[in-house]
Amino acid sequence: MDKDARIYIAGHRGMVGSALVRELDANGYRNLVVRTHAELDLTDQHAVSRFLDDVRPDVVLLAAARVGGILANASQPARFIYENLAIESNVIHAAYRANVDRLVFFGSSCIYPKLCPQPIREEYLLSSALEPTNDAYAIAKIAGLKMCNAYNSQYGTHYVSLMPTNLYGPNDNYDPQGSHVFPALIRKAHEAKIAGAPMLTVWGTGKPRREFLHVDDLANATRFLLERDVGEGVYNVGVGEDLSIRELAQCITRIVGYEGELVFDSSKPDGTPQKLLDVSRLAEMGWRARIGLEEGIARTYEDFLSRYGVLEAASHG
Repeated sequence: MDKDARIYIAGHRGMVGSALVRELDANGYRNLVVRTHAELDLTDQHAVSRFLDDVRPDVVLLAAARVGGILANASQPARFIYENLAIESNVIHAAYRANVDRLVFFGSSCIYPKLCPQPIREEYLLSSALEPTNDAYAIAKIAGLKMCNAYNSQYGTHYVSLMPTNLYGPNDNYDPQGSHVFPALIRKAHEAKIAGAPMLTVWGTGKPRREFLHVDDLANATRFLLERDVGEGVYNVGVGEDLSIRELAQCITRIVGYEGELVFDSSKPDGTPQKLLDVSRLAEMGWRARIGLEEGIARTYEDFLSRYGVLEAASHG
């Protein structure tokens, strides 16, 4: 890919989008196009069409999405399915109309069935029922993936879909009500440490197994595929290893420095029992994740502290 290529990163302020900006900028790509939500509402079809007609990017990286954890997905399914369907359909169609040849669509491992075989291969998509706590979001992401495939088939575009496992890293959402398990545990452990709390409660039984990928590795995988001119297909992006939520909580509390007791609230939902991606498709091409979990947790905690730590410490001082 030409270093002068005009690359539009949709959702550049989010965790994935900001990682893409860091990765591309660090590797000599200077012609990056970004817009804030205030400047461009991606759910507005006419605004998106006008923008892409005017900018005419060479590449679109579609990282904008409505995301959240189990509670957010279960309590706001209409918002999750509407906003994600609107964003992806507007951007993908407008990109095609603006003659954008290359696009990367970012999905999620939750597109796969709740009880499919492990590790999860790309071809297991739609083989059985989805996890009901986030099926609205999953269906929207499946639609985006299928839309990319359809446009490639009918119009000869080169639109690729990446399905990352559970992501974490800088610019994550640490809201205790709307975040995913990883940033929620970072915040809970920090607040419990500052408060000197004897116990820290974790949602669910702690038994479900999850795979976690640092967002900078996802950005690196994206550049890897772009620079090799991969123009179609669905690719799982992960580390190929998982651990239980209990093990994750223990690892996070150790790195954060919280020494109290972990208590698991089994009245709260666990979600899918296991999500471990088969990452052999990318591995066979020569790409593997580089950031280990403990290093990634430490980096993420530093990010949390830089954004919230001083205020939290002051409030408990």
